Amino acid sequence: MKLVSGAKGQEKPVEQLFTATFTQSEGVEEGRVIGDLVRDLLSNTPSGDLRTFYAYHGNRIVGAAIFTRLTYQDDDQVVFLLSPMAVDPDCQRQGIGQELILAALDQLRDEGVDIAITYGDPEYYKRVGFLPISQEQARPPLQLSMPYGWIGQSLSGSQTISLAGPSSACQP
Repeated sequence: MKLVSGAKGQEKPVEQLFTATFTQSEGVEEGRVIGDLVRDLLSNTPSGDLRTFYAYHGNRIVGAAIFTRLTYQDDDQVVFLLSPMAVDPDCQRQGIGQELILAALDQLRDEGVDIAITYGDPEYYKRVGFLPISQEQARPPLQLSMPYGWIGQSLSGSQTISLAGPSSACQP
């Protein structure tokens, strides 16, 4: 497996990966919604607000993690949101997702990103260092239907996450 960041020209295969993965796990409608989101993120997000990471098996993309900037109105810490993330259903449970996330977090840390946040399964993401955070510690940009899934980690060595003010996600 080869891990690559920022691969241009891979928009269509990445969109197809997300559509297929989410269709299989969540249904056709969710697959379409996530595929559309990925296409919009990759096509319309300013490059400074977007970080993409891909796992290849041969010439085929089998995993992808997309991070976008999350801005806090009253805070100057650099925050990126991991969303969405996908691993080809035929390649799941092989450690590809974890390896991809760890490599992405290392690169973000090297770039000076202070905090990474995601909204997902705490049991899965704790394997790569994410811990539950409260909405008071870091206000999400949208209402959360499952607040226990709001998780994050400091990439700057700080033991706690505390972000001031309302947040806004970059708009593709």
